[in-house]
Amino acid sequence: MVNFATEILKLVPGRVSVEVDAKFSFDTEATIAKARHIISLFKESGIDKSRVMIKIPSNWEGIQAAKILEKEGIQCNMTLIFSFVQAAACAEAGVTIISPYAGRILDWYTKNTNKTFKSFEDPGVISVTKIYNYYKKHGYKTAIMGASFRNTGEIEELVGCDFLTISPALLNKLQYSYKKIERKLSPDTVIYDEKSFKWMLNEDAMASEKLSEGIRLFAKDSRTLMFMLRQHLNNDDAMANENIDAMANENIELFSRPFHEVKVSS
Repeated sequence: MVNFATEILKLVPGRVSVEVDAKFSFDTEATIAKARHIISLFKESGIDKSRVMIKIPSNWEGIQAAKILEKEGIQCNMTLIFSFVQAAACAEAGVTIISPYAGRILDWYTKNTNKTFKSFEDPGVISVTKIYNYYKKHGYKTAIMGASFRNTGEIEELVGCDFLTISPALLNKLQYSYKKIERKLSPDTVIYDEKSFKWMLNEDAMASEKLSEGIRLFAKDSRTLMFMLRQHLNNDDAMANENIDAMANENIELFSRPFHEVKVSS
């Protein structure tokens, strides 16, 4: 997978985001070790770590791993952000970027309330806007990349966010939309430690459910990838079996401009 990512980086000017296997989600030390290993593989391929981001789930253990990795100059893309306390902890850890999932937050509230939300009251939009305002108010350098959008209304409400990942279908619709919406939320300062982090996350039913679900799905995808690789290698005598686990644990997500990363001005 590192070889594949290396070839991609020859074609695009941005970065590639490499996901640490979800099975390490609750093991800080294992996450750190895996991240270092991934970076070393890129180095062997002649790719500087400035062009690589390590994608890690934003639970307590993952955030603590990212805090250490960032001090070593390893950029981290913190995923599965569903709550304000996760975002606050990531900012304090000094991570490079976070990915709050606006659309999945909306999915949870729609399912559990049987309510239809207008764009300005969309729970995902409100969550991302609150995080954005808090970061900017307190001078955090961590970038925010809104993700997992379900409609153009969510995107229009978040114009001004550092980055937005937008599907081709929604990009096509946006070319006919020129709405500009003012931000409306003013976040409060949050002070936390491990106990308060876990308690606040526990009190947020939506965030707790979606975080756990996301980790399970990542782990399932990793197992599926391993199975597919084993099948492929069994049918190809030219490939070495010893590479299976290393390849299966490195799920690659393109993270490059202008095709996969859209930046909008404030």
